[in-house]
Amino acid sequence: MDHDQPNLESREALLGLLDDPSPAVRKGLLAHFTAHGPAARDFLEALAKSGDRLLSVPARGYLEELKFTDPVAEFVGFIRSLNYELETGALLLSRTVFPNIDAGACCEQLDALAARCRELFAEPLSIREKCRVLNRVLFHEHGFRGNIEHYTDPLNSYLDQVLARRKGTPLSLSIVYLLVAQRLGLDLEPVGLPGHFMVGCYLEDAPLFIDPFEQGAFRSPEEVFAFLKANKVSPKVSDLAPTPVREVLCRTCRNLAHHYNLAGDAARSKLFAGFVEEFEETHERHAQP
Repeated sequence: MDHDQPNLESREALLGLLDDPSPAVRKGLLAHFTAHGPAARDFLEALAKSGDRLLSVPARGYLEELKFTDPVAEFVGFIRSLNYELETGALLLSRTVFPNIDAGACCEQLDALAARCRELFAEPLSIREKCRVLNRVLFHEHGFRGNIEHYTDPLNSYLDQVLARRKGTPLSLSIVYLLVAQRLGLDLEPVGLPGHFMVGCYLEDAPLFIDPFEQGAFRSPEEVFAFLKANKVSPKVSDLAPTPVREVLCRTCRNLAHHYNLAGDAARSKLFAGFVEEFEETHERHAQP
């Protein structure tokens, strides 16, 4: 192989082996990537940012094992890439503070939750009925819940920590809900309300909203408006619109900056405030005509 740039044939071979669990294959790939240094790092970093979970997760594993990666720089690169895939972004965000997380294990947990839902599906089911099954699996069988007692604990906002502790904020629980729903082929959207977060389904005659912080309670648009009014917010129809993945991740960073500030951790508060600036500046640059 050319030591500066893998040729196409070799690249395709590497892609085919990347997620092979065989110890012999893994040992061989580690040796190959080590021998090719910067070219291998560039190759793996491109895959890690690709948005293809089957490639990005093992690529990040090799980057971590080979010490080729800087988690903060990697997340900044993700922000600037404009390739905003929710699962990849949430895992990269977690790695900025927990660089040794097992991203593959997180994905396997989400896979297992989806597999359990499929076991309980008795087709034909409407999307509303499938969401009821998803509620049963997440909130009753596995005990996911809102961390009311320690709402501002920063650990509530990291995907790996939410999966391990089974508690989080409205936003982080909505992310878990959406990632399991994606695996089930359910067309759901994030909905960033003022001061709260839900999941939306826009496929029925009237939109359906799901509140993962309240055990997956179903809400009509009128009930969401009533909720906002009860919390001293003047609701607008635009509040019910789907939220872009970019803003979901930016809002997670904004929450973490605030929660670390409350905890007296100025360094991490500044880190996440910096990520918010990166999201906003990147969006502003690319939104200009």
